[in-house]
Amino acid sequence: MMQRKFNDLVSWFSDKGRVIVALSGGVDSAVVAYAAKNALDGNAIAVTADYKTLSDEELQSARKIAKEIGIKHQVIEYSELDNEDFVKNDEHRCFHCRNELAEHLLEVAGREKAGLIVDGTNADDLDDFRPGIQALKQHGVKSPLVELSITKNEVREIANMLSLSIFDKPSNACLASRIPHGTEVTTDKLKRIEQAEIIVKKLFHVKQVRVRDHGEIARIEVGRDERSLLFDQGKLDELDSELKKLGFRFVAIEASGYKTGNLNVV
Repeated sequence: MMQRKFNDLVSWFSDKGRVIVALSGGVDSAVVAYAAKNALDGNAIAVTADYKTLSDEELQSARKIAKEIGIKHQVIEYSELDNEDFVKNDEHRCFHCRNELAEHLLEVAGREKAGLIVDGTNADDLDDFRPGIQALKQHGVKSPLVELSITKNEVREIANMLSLSIFDKPSNACLASRIPHGTEVTTDKLKRIEQAEIIVKKLFHVKQVRVRDHGEIARIEVGRDERSLLFDQGKLDELDSELKKLGFRFVAIEASGYKTGNLNVV
């Protein structure tokens, strides 16, 4: 079943010429990149945007998976913090983010004489409020996983079948997604969030982590199946101390665990 779906994905690229794949470092875009490489070889180029709200962990993941696949890989750099519409952080932040990303990808496509840009949006992503998807679509970016109705779970099964190292990598998003809408995005906040999440992962060995920045409050979410790993009094004391060194006054644990859309609930 998954082999057939992957074959369909490879076939989707068969007549597409030269293609740019937006590679985020996650499993969805990795599977798309693998299929593009399989179908087009040197005419498939992966591009990762280091836009200064991407964690270093995600950037290194993108580099690693591109090397694993063997696809040509470019990292482009620009700062979303130079975009006033993004920094003000309203409910359309993701639209402004992906709109700017698409513009940069189009520049790369022009230089590389690529006629198509694709991303890793999967069929399940359409069930959520994702203004960024609309921004990419408006710029002509295609989503083969959506067109083939391939879901997130199927992507993971395909990635496992292909022996991709990140087949079980938790979903992630840019660090700005940890800041509630209406609160300005700044370099200091992003650095604090990234440092806090590194501390949580190091102390508790959890994979899925969000540290929501509510000003004085750090609200920690981990995967629902990982919540029991937090029940260590000594580690909790260390967590409290380390996060307060970063400037938080209060450290809270989200009892229900991580779920998409938790951003604005305290």
